[in-house]
Amino acid sequence: MTKIKLCGLSRTQDIEAANALRPDYIGFVFAPKSKRYVTPEKARDLRALLAPGIQAVGVFVNADPENVARLLNAGIIDIAQLHGTEDEAYIARLRKLTNRPIIQAFRLSIAPAGSPAGTTPLNADPNFALALPAAQKIADSANNQAAQALAAAVADAMAAQARVMADLAAAQVLAAAAASSADFILFDSGAGSGELLARNVLKGFSRPYFLAGGLAPDNVAEAISDLHPFAVDVSSGVETDGVKDVVKMREFCEAVRAFGE
Repeated sequence: MTKIKLCGLSRTQDIEAANALRPDYIGFVFAPKSKRYVTPEKARDLRALLAPGIQAVGVFVNADPENVARLLNAGIIDIAQLHGTEDEAYIARLRKLTNRPIIQAFRLSIAPAGSPAGTTPLNADPNFALALPAAQKIADSANNQAAQALAAAVADAMAAQARVMADLAAAQVLAAAAASSADFILFDSGAGSGELLARNVLKGFSRPYFLAGGLAPDNVAEAISDLHPFAVDVSSGVETDGVKDVVKMREFCEAVRAFGE
């Protein structure tokens, strides 16, 4: 069955809800800029309330490896999730400080309108960027089929280029994820943004992974059916007004378990 991670827990009642729902993982966010940030001291207190059998994941963004290892080795968290620009050298350094598992996150965001799902594309060719308004101006002023066809052709070429760039960027992300030395990998659309992940590019990806990004009780079963991830990870999708909602948390867990994978 697909495993469940409820991330961004920060209150005693969040832990109580998790204890009742029995997800496989819960997450504490240690990135100070996050609205879900908890201090190490707060995480220690919350961890003490966590039921046995539920693993605590610490989410970090380019944190000092020594600080990450300290939380792992103290038993405040069981797994470190690296959600910034941490690379293989960072992972190797962390490995020397602790033998606890590591999750490395990779970002796949929504493709631009009119193009297939993929990562955000690189900048379009400036020649196209200049040509489109010029062609459109001619089409508007000349009001003839040839000029209109030219403008349409330039627009189509720009869209095609954006699709190619998006596919290339996505392929680079997937290659890096496949080669990661982390124990687990995670795909997300951002840093807890709640934006929908570009799922199409993940079809056929063979390495087991955590799936995050825009998941909620009403779409998680579809995501599991489409992609068969190792685990699903939710944060904003089970919140109301920025705090965890026990009803949504329960509905999310029920939706995952009802799917039966």
